[in-house]
Amino acid sequence: MSLALPSLDAPATAALDRLAAARATGRPCAPVRTLLPAGDIRTAYAVQATWVAGQVAAGATVAGRKIGLTNPAVQAQLGVDQPDFGTLLSTMDCSPGGLVDVGRLLQPKIEAEIAFVLARDLDEPDLGPDDVLAATGSVVAALEIVDSRIAGWDISIVDTVADNASSGLFTLGPDRRAPAGLDLAACPMRLCRGGEEVSAGSGAACLGHPAAAVAWLAATARSYGQPLRAGEIVLSGALGPMVPVRAGDRFTAEIGGLGQVTAAFTGAPSGPA
Repeated sequence: MSLALPSLDAPATAALDRLAAARATGRPCAPVRTLLPAGDIRTAYAVQATWVAGQVAAGATVAGRKIGLTNPAVQAQLGVDQPDFGTLLSTMDCSPGGLVDVGRLLQPKIEAEIAFVLARDLDEPDLGPDDVLAATGSVVAALEIVDSRIAGWDISIVDTVADNASSGLFTLGPDRRAPAGLDLAACPMRLCRGGEEVSAGSGAACLGHPAAAVAWLAATARSYGQPLRAGEIVLSGALGPMVPVRAGDRFTAEIGGLGQVTAAFTGAPSGPA
């Protein structure tokens, strides 16, 4: 993914620096919306893109994108009323398995999602869910470990966009399925901590259909000069409410038609629970 990087003015640079300091020190920061013009999502995406470019310059590669805030339950949890997107980096991928160190994160939460692995670019205008499905090589059960550098998850849409859509880590399940024949809107999701169900939902919770969420992303990312490319992983959004993560937790999500995905955690978070 090539990034079209705007220059940042002094307030946007201050927001970038505030978030970078939170990551470096492991101490959540004050909201960056106090530094940026009210509701200025475009500037927030410029802050995000500049941070991503810095990570790529330091050796990370772009693995794909994530869509956030597609589920009304998650929007209600955070007080935000519209989707956003962020960039997935190779350094966030925990898919090979093993324990995930929560010390890499500040305020982790987890949510179950359907990931799309693109076989073709999505770089045309006016794409719909059917176009997304036609361009998808496989779908897979996924867990996103979201995080926020903003203290107490006190976020507006501007805060989470600037903070790379509150990205943390992600893991993909072992089974990749072709989307043909799958009813991704109807598929049920059950997320358990140990043997206890802690979140539930279905594909329809994600903007009505996970492929509709990816179509939204394709249009929005294209408008910011960051079109979706073949080979990218797209986390399409939460299928149920997100759940806090603590050391010692083991989560398993089962998504109808896609199988299971598991993540287990060790260590202690960098920031407050």
